[in-house]
Amino acid sequence: MYWLVALMSLAIVGLIVSGILLEIRPTLATRIRPWYKPAMGTQLVVFVGAQFGLLLLGISDVMAAVEPAASGAIEMSTGMGLAILGVGIPTGLSTIGAGIAVGPIGAASLAAVMERPEALGRTLIFLGLAEGIAIYGLVMSILLLNRLG
Repeated sequence: MYWLVALMSLAIVGLIVSGILLEIRPTLATRIRPWYKPAMGTQLVVFVGAQFGLLLLGISDVMAAVEPAASGAIEMSTGMGLAILGVGIPTGLSTIGAGIAVGPIGAASLAAVMERPEALGRTLIFLGLAEGIAIYGLVMSILLLNRLG
């Protein structure tokens, strides 16, 4: 199972390094264009495949959780670590979705308020609805975290 974690880490590091390289030297984008998209697609497929592998292999570890020791110390297993990572996924993804939603809505609300200042209340409602997506993800993570304990 550790090789799947290493594979995921390698895919993420490769993505980060290529992003930093393109940020530092943007002129490389024209030279590496023929192989950049297939390489990024391969990294994405490897990452998603490793995620599914961890899910399939990690379920048995979570289901076979051992009772805490008599001393009161809770031992952290690989399955519990994967479960805790799974608890954080709804918050992370919903926050990304809320950020994607708030960007265009914020720009449009700013333009609308500049033309008609009395529309401020409506635009704030739309911004609040878009931001609510992140709150739903946080609530889901809290509910899932309560199920672990």
